[in-house]
Amino acid sequence: MKNIDPTTTEAWKKLSKQFQEIENREMKDLFLEDKDRAADLTLQWKDFYVDLSKNRITKDIQNSLVNLAEECGLKEAIEAQFGGEAINQTENRPVLHTALRAPENSEFFVEGENVIPEVNKAKSKIRKFSAEIISGATKGYTGMPFTDVVNIGIGGSDLGPVMVTKALEFYKNHLNLHYISNVDGDHVHEILKDLKPETTLFVIVSKTFTTQETLSNANTARDWFKKTAPVDAVSKHFVAVSSNISQVEEFGIDSNNIFPMWDWVGGRFSLWSAVGLSISLGVGYPQFEELLDGAHQMDQHFKNETFEKNIPVQIALLSIWYNNFFKAESEAVIPYTQYLQKLPSYLQQAIMESNGKSVDRNGKKVTYQTGNIIWGEPGTNSQHAFFQLIHQGTKLIPADFIGFKHSLFKDKDHHDKLMANYFAQTEALLMGKTSDEVKQELKDKHMPDSEIEKLLPFKTFDGNKPTTSLLLERLTPACLGKLVAMYEHKIFVQGVIWNIFSYDQWGVELGKQLASKILTEIDKPGIREHDTSTNNLLNFYLD
Repeated sequence: MKNIDPTTTEAWKKLSKQFQEIENREMKDLFLEDKDRAADLTLQWKDFYVDLSKNRITKDIQNSLVNLAEECGLKEAIEAQFGGEAINQTENRPVLHTALRAPENSEFFVEGENVIPEVNKAKSKIRKFSAEIISGATKGYTGMPFTDVVNIGIGGSDLGPVMVTKALEFYKNHLNLHYISNVDGDHVHEILKDLKPETTLFVIVSKTFTTQETLSNANTARDWFKKTAPVDAVSKHFVAVSSNISQVEEFGIDSNNIFPMWDWVGGRFSLWSAVGLSISLGVGYPQFEELLDGAHQMDQHFKNETFEKNIPVQIALLSIWYNNFFKAESEAVIPYTQYLQKLPSYLQQAIMESNGKSVDRNGKKVTYQTGNIIWGEPGTNSQHAFFQLIHQGTKLIPADFIGFKHSLFKDKDHHDKLMANYFAQTEALLMGKTSDEVKQELKDKHMPDSEIEKLLPFKTFDGNKPTTSLLLERLTPACLGKLVAMYEHKIFVQGVIWNIFSYDQWGVELGKQLASKILTEIDKPGIREHDTSTNNLLNFYLD
């Protein structure tokens, strides 16, 4: 991979000039000047219709952004990633979550060895195990079939599976899925209180099987289980996704019920692996396989399509345009379906843990902004919450609007109302409302001129707020796979251009280390060497 400060490129210099030219221009004027703008700035691929035209760009700016990607070596970086090179250099690991969703006859090499046979073996194990649990062929220690599945993990071992199972709830089977992540005891006990040990299956997800939160919750779940079940029944009710075989077996889990994790798959990109076991259990393996296939289709699009028509590349370049030139620090993700309620939370980890870096690949402090603050909620709920800030606040907040042509329950009345809001909000953010329009509106209501003048500044909307509209066919497992993979590749593109390592996360380590030290001090109070604030807080807590 090339190692280039993006601000030194010719494309960056040109973009800086183009920014000055467009900074105060109105998008609605750009539409008036170019009748083909909407068509020219729309990408269509399979069941994806992606409208970029309501963004503060022109075709010339789009071309400059593509030139930036080329100067920063994006093409070579894509080849390096798919080729299994150790692009996660600080940990000396390849980044090959794309191999997890590749067809069974594919080839992905790590240190000269094709990993696909190993991936296929894991998939077969997931398929068989899921089918046996769902059908009731595999039962609990009393001979009763399982009714509930509890996933115990944190970070990528929780956020990915919970996001997908919520998104695919329409396709779920009879098994009830629960997720425990927070080390907060109230969380685990709240989940356990309504479950029956004899019909509950626990899936513990931890690569090292040493993660404090996950192991604490797993031990609590096992203690709860053993209150009414014999010790040897643990092996029937607990399975693990981990690479630490000895620790898992010591916990009491049968070696046949251990599913693999690999160093070349990062946690926040691992839902496609055995980390997705809970997904397969909740919706069935055929649906899980469709999810994988959808992601693979997006992988092929990303790998092979030109940058001009490449959906992940284009949305990543837009993000860089706003972050680095408009100085927009956050992005909103607004899915117009309740099923995607967890997508913004999932993307918070995927994007902010990946690209929240202040050191470039040379180990030097960057002189430009990286990373984005990601947030959002489903529409129309979000319209009644934070849209006021987007419409009339002082901050520029680019937003992705994700909608679907068809609803799953085929309730046309509800869906038309939902989508009317989807279309209306992006138009309102684009067009705004002028003072003349407000005056006429209030005059039509026979309001006195004195009252109109008072209300005028409060009811005027500047508009010119950027949005990207993703209009998809239907929320199927394959469509979801494409959507999630699209955002994964967006992360990669941004990291390449910002010249940072997207696939490590050293920033989460320091807090963990200090927490272990403080926990020891809480257990055995004594001399504490912290800042005075932390000491005072500890003293108050222990008093």
